[in-house]
Amino acid sequence: MTTTTRSSAKERGNSTDEGAPPASKAGAGSKHKVEEGTKSPEPKRPKKSDEKEQKTIEETIGGSEQTKQEQQAEQQEQQEEIAKDSEKEDVAKAEKETATGDAEEPREDAKDIPSSILEKGIIYFFFRGRVGIDRPSDVDEIARSYIILRPIAKDAKLGSGPIGDAGNSRVCVVPKKVLPKTGKDRWISFVEKTGASFSELKDEFLKSNDYETKTAGTRHSPAATPVAEGVYAITSTGKDSHLAYILTLPDKLGEVQKEIGLKEKGSFIISTRNPQYEPPKNARIPKGPEYPKELLEEFRSLRWAPTQPRHLDYVNTQFLLVGESSGIAKALEQQKKDQKEGKNEPAEELEQLEEEDAQRMQDLDDDDAARIFADLQADAGHYPKLPTTF
Repeated sequence: MTTTTRSSAKERGNSTDEGAPPASKAGAGSKHKVEEGTKSPEPKRPKKSDEKEQKTIEETIGGSEQTKQEQQAEQQEQQEEIAKDSEKEDVAKAEKETATGDAEEPREDAKDIPSSILEKGIIYFFFRGRVGIDRPSDVDEIARSYIILRPIAKDAKLGSGPIGDAGNSRVCVVPKKVLPKTGKDRWISFVEKTGASFSELKDEFLKSNDYETKTAGTRHSPAATPVAEGVYAITSTGKDSHLAYILTLPDKLGEVQKEIGLKEKGSFIISTRNPQYEPPKNARIPKGPEYPKELLEEFRSLRWAPTQPRHLDYVNTQFLLVGESSGIAKALEQQKKDQKEGKNEPAEELEQLEEEDAQRMQDLDDDDAARIFADLQADAGHYPKLPTTF
């Protein structure tokens, strides 16, 4: 530092005449003449002491030079460490900015958001072909369908760039392969993964996998195929909860999307199963979730309860999807309380979110599949294209 450097410079200045002792240590005769005939006084210390002191002075000078070099080396090392830390911070900041872009921005009219919207965000639909079938030619060759929910803040609007990785994505499995279309269709689905980062989605969900079996040898599980992307809202209409969505991609529904059960605007009644009861027979679902005591108490004696977003934050949560042929009308119906308070209509909220999402996704790439994978921070070249026909 500055003080240390100045101190070292001063020491060098005091040691310009190498080997010369300080003036205070010079011989007695050099300062006072001795009269003739007068006995010279005895030196105050023996010659050996002077030699020893001289040696000590030289060592001190050498030590100062060595100390200076050590200090300079230490300072340089500290500066390099600071530079490295600063570089790491800059890289991390740049990565974060690249990952999130300006996708989520605060809204000025947050107070006008309807209370019936419990959660909103981005929704992705995927399916996976049966073992060994990378490109299914019909629904029968699909093993399972999947819904990925990526929530955003209720008071946020979508800006530009990828949605960004908040590490809060959920992977939901639809064992029936297709989505329920009418009230007669009632499918049990479950949460396979919660709090997932995009890197986890790439490594544990999206990519293909080859594995060994004792009886059939090497088996190939194909990569997940994108079907659609859009925006969603989990809403409460008092008695029921709904999962409503509006598709952003593809622009027009193809054969594949229709066969899967998707609509341009659609919704499902969604109810969570009380794990304290036995599951329905022949249901292809895993063991129940590990809910905390306070959450279990909310079910009371009900076998099914209107789904709350927090239910979906537990792995193995099992929920019932019931089709709604009326589209999103019931799911986004404005509640009387919100109407009296002058809140925005739920339908307008979701439609506005879809407009923001359409602009955002349009800027990501020229290809629908590439846009979806870019949003999930994955390389589209490693995954299937978004199909519209079988």
